[in-house]
Amino acid sequence: MTLKNRETAAQELLNKLMTYKGKNPLVAGIPRGAMPMAKIIADGLRGELSTVLVHKIPAPDNPEFAIGCVGLSGKIQSLSHAKTYGTEAYIEAAAQKQLKVLRQRQELYGLNNLNYKGRVVIIVDDGIATGATTICAIQEVRSQSPERIILATPVSSIDAAEQIRPLVEELVVLYLPEMMFSIGEFYQSFPQVSDHEVIAMLRGD
Repeated sequence: MTLKNRETAAQELLNKLMTYKGKNPLVAGIPRGAMPMAKIIADGLRGELSTVLVHKIPAPDNPEFAIGCVGLSGKIQSLSHAKTYGTEAYIEAAAQKQLKVLRQRQELYGLNNLNYKGRVVIIVDDGIATGATTICAIQEVRSQSPERIILATPVSSIDAAEQIRPLVEELVVLYLPEMMFSIGEFYQSFPQVSDHEVIAMLRGD
């Protein structure tokens, strides 16, 4: 299974989310990769485009391998294998470094107040491998008492989906591959998304 690009994947997800059309859902993409998908879904559902600011905590020797995650609130989500790859001191220091990046991104995006309270929130991710970042995003949204959380993603590892399913009211996944090494392997085109592009989307440009 290979997805053509984020745009076609978003259209497939949109088709499965039509029950929320006209109910003014808050569609929150995880920056930066999921934001183009979130915009397509928000437009298609006549909802509001937003974001949820979270960042993975990488292993000391592998920046692509997540051992945890931190959100804008400062709450750290450590994975079960975190202590195998990093000490508590490392995890705390790395989290603070990523939190600084998140606060800079919040200012850059012009997001003074991310408010999910009482809203139907559809969190969009462009793919889930370990699930650390996604779980962190769910917790960030849940802490503000939304009415309902839906997690939508084109592809997820089976383990991550099993962890996430009890944390949300609805999980929408297009594909659950038996093996997963990286998210990009499931896309024919998987370009980086820039801050400039995200800012334009959030402004409605």
